[in-house]
Amino acid sequence: MTDPVSRRTFIQTTAAATAVIALHGGVRIAGSDVIRVGVVGCGGRGTGAARDCLRASEGVEVVALGDLAPDRLARCRGELAKFAQADPAFAAKLKVTDERCFSGFDAVDKVIASGVDFVILAAPPFFRPAHLAKALAAGKHVFAEKPVAVDSAGIRSVLASYQVAKTKGLGVGVGTQRRHQTEYLQALERIQGGAIGTVMSGQVYWNQGGLWNLDRQPEWTDAEWQIRNWLYFTWLSGDHIVEQHVHNIDVANWFIGAHPVKAVGTGGRQSRTDPKYGHIYDHFAVDFEYPSGARVLSMCRQIEGTNGRIGEHFIGSKGSVELRNEGTAEIRGANAWTWARPEKRINPYVQEHTDLIASIRAGKPLNELLTIAESNLTAIMGREAAYTGQEVTWEQALNAELDLTPPLVGFGPLEVPPVPMPGKTKLSRTFNG
Repeated sequence: MTDPVSRRTFIQTTAAATAVIALHGGVRIAGSDVIRVGVVGCGGRGTGAARDCLRASEGVEVVALGDLAPDRLARCRGELAKFAQADPAFAAKLKVTDERCFSGFDAVDKVIASGVDFVILAAPPFFRPAHLAKALAAGKHVFAEKPVAVDSAGIRSVLASYQVAKTKGLGVGVGTQRRHQTEYLQALERIQGGAIGTVMSGQVYWNQGGLWNLDRQPEWTDAEWQIRNWLYFTWLSGDHIVEQHVHNIDVANWFIGAHPVKAVGTGGRQSRTDPKYGHIYDHFAVDFEYPSGARVLSMCRQIEGTNGRIGEHFIGSKGSVELRNEGTAEIRGANAWTWARPEKRINPYVQEHTDLIASIRAGKPLNELLTIAESNLTAIMGREAAYTGQEVTWEQALNAELDLTPPLVGFGPLEVPPVPMPGKTKLSRTFNG
């Protein structure tokens, strides 16, 4: 493997991104130009994002892949090859060669330097702030999976990257596909038109069973085991309220038109107590208060054998709206409306790439980093309210000395941080609490 990356390197990378604003312009792509795409992070989501990007538009080619682990890189390449075998049009757009496949901690640098115009960032979320800074410093358009940070320091880095992208005219899409999903867009249009009046309160949910877990292999070091099981470590995923439930929290901010000002919450580790599940919680419940006084209850759970509920519900002065993950949307009240689901539904995972690529070709690139940074910080604020057992304000969450970066990021020894304990865990803390 290549040299590990220290905390100082991450900080220097972010600072460098801000410094180069005036030195490099963005990639200019005419409507007929081929967009060459590189993928960083070749797990299930990175592989899926590459597939969705190729399906989103003509004139797009995936030409480079990068991942920390060679086996994950090979698996991604094999999965994409299967899609290509089944679809000649897809095959024509897949142009990855052995020379443009990279592994190790410097894979991101090699993908960026491989002649790409557009980078998909899908490594574990801990790496996202530094990867964003590097890609934008090099003048690349970006699609970044959510979340984009796991702590306050990461959010501040992402906000700096937002300004870099804005100044350089670079497109940045993020994995909040509900913002490109027909029923959400149609419901929002009606709400903004006054269909339910002023939004007074709401509930957002991501309650489900368990997720995947990889058994530790004898050859894996502590750090490699944690990175391969990144879902279960806050420094890598942000915990599931940040990594997964951010989708629903983003809808709350979007529909209310603001981010909350404070949060109180609770949570715990009731079912997933085995050390193989790292140190994250398996359930959260958070009350968010918005500037208007509106309150939103946020609830998320990952416990095997439980019933699922994924969706959003908002109550206004004249009615209510409910949206469910299975593809339903309904307004109740004087302005009742039910979304007429078409026989063939537009895939929002593809549509978010279609919209980003179209905006780049039109010379008006989307930049979704600010909205995801605000929703991401909202989720971090809720997590920290539960972890600490304290009310946490927006300003406290944004400005906290909360940096979960390990002392050394490499494939070596790495202890698991303690399980957060309300009343003892502090908002301002480092990797080891």
